[in-house]
Amino acid sequence: MPQDVQSRVAVITCAVLEMEIAEFAKSCPNVVHIELLEQGLHNEPGNLRTELQNAIIRVEREHNPTAIVLGYGLCSRGTVGVSAVNATLVIARAHDCITLLLGDRRRYADYVKNNPGTYWYSPGWNKHHLPPGQERYEKLYAEYAEKYGDDNAQFLMESEQHWFQAYDRATYVDLGIGVTDEDLAYTQKCADWLKWKCDREVGDPTLLKDLLTGPWDDDRFLVLGPGESLAMSGDDNIIQIHVPKDVSNHSTV
Repeated sequence: MPQDVQSRVAVITCAVLEMEIAEFAKSCPNVVHIELLEQGLHNEPGNLRTELQNAIIRVEREHNPTAIVLGYGLCSRGTVGVSAVNATLVIARAHDCITLLLGDRRRYADYVKNNPGTYWYSPGWNKHHLPPGQERYEKLYAEYAEKYGDDNAQFLMESEQHWFQAYDRATYVDLGIGVTDEDLAYTQKCADWLKWKCDREVGDPTLLKDLLTGPWDDDRFLVLGPGESLAMSGDDNIIQIHVPKDVSNHSTV
């Protein structure tokens, strides 16, 4: 579904994609507003759902957009159930923001299949989130020690490090925006400290650009009409329009 020249597009995005969306929006005159939500809301999906729904309501009221595009994917099901009242709602068929950086959900699936222990780093992730590595370890240890004492801090850090044993690769993905030599070196430093392999994937900006401008084809995007809400599809499409259970055929006696 392409935009028309009269479209007023508002963007609501996780702060992880802040730099990329700001850069691409410069060439999108239809984009009338960009709203950032803090990184990490997906850790509590119900919280993400509440914050995102409130942002949709607020953006509709204050900016009167024709369409609202979401810089999110399914995101631990935190986007399930959201809807707009008057605007079209557009979201990429993606599990999370890494697909938006790689440019294709099938590329993402192939990479994870071949490298199942991957922890992703990116310009936005490194800016808004303290990723696994020595700096994260020392910061958390100091916080835990201050709150709970050294013995309990050591136990909590052992639990955290056990969680990281599921990973063996730090992969930095970028679209050439916000990348610095220092950021790349930092990712390598984290991988070295964790004794992980380190990789870099140069992403494809097409999906993110088309999210802002269209065309919103059904293969890559889900387009929700006013009042329609998002649901998980459970297949390669990832997301779908929520279809209420049909109770019209239920008889009563």
